[in-house]
Amino acid sequence: MIARTDRSSPLSRAVLFLAHLGLCAAYIQGGLVKATDFPGAVAEMAQFGLTPPALVAGLVIGIQLVASAMILAGLRRWLGAIALAAFTLIATFVALRFWELPAGQERFMTANAFFEHLGLVGGFILIAWLDLNRK
Repeated sequence: MIARTDRSSPLSRAVLFLAHLGLCAAYIQGGLVKATDFPGAVAEMAQFGLTPPALVAGLVIGIQLVASAMILAGLRRWLGAIALAAFTLIATFVALRFWELPAGQERFMTANAFFEHLGLVGGFILIAWLDLNRK
């Protein structure tokens, strides 16, 4: 049987921070890359047919960076987690439509990425749930 962990101990806080950082890492990296190469971010949005691409790129950067910061800082963590869960779910259905691809390696890899993103959505929902239900 595993004993309950004191969430206020330094070790628990460090483990939770590293877990949150791991879940947010791709969003921090993606937001920073898009912010430092805004024309590339706009081109990416246009590639997926999102309009107006510059506005969508700005919103994506904002969501990725602000929601990640909220999670890591513990400021309305649940809200940041829900924002990234919703963003990830939408982005997954926009960018990873594996069912439209012919059978083969590309479809296989895209399907794997699709389901990996659903796992991230689950992780963010868990963060929100735990934050809203902490004692």
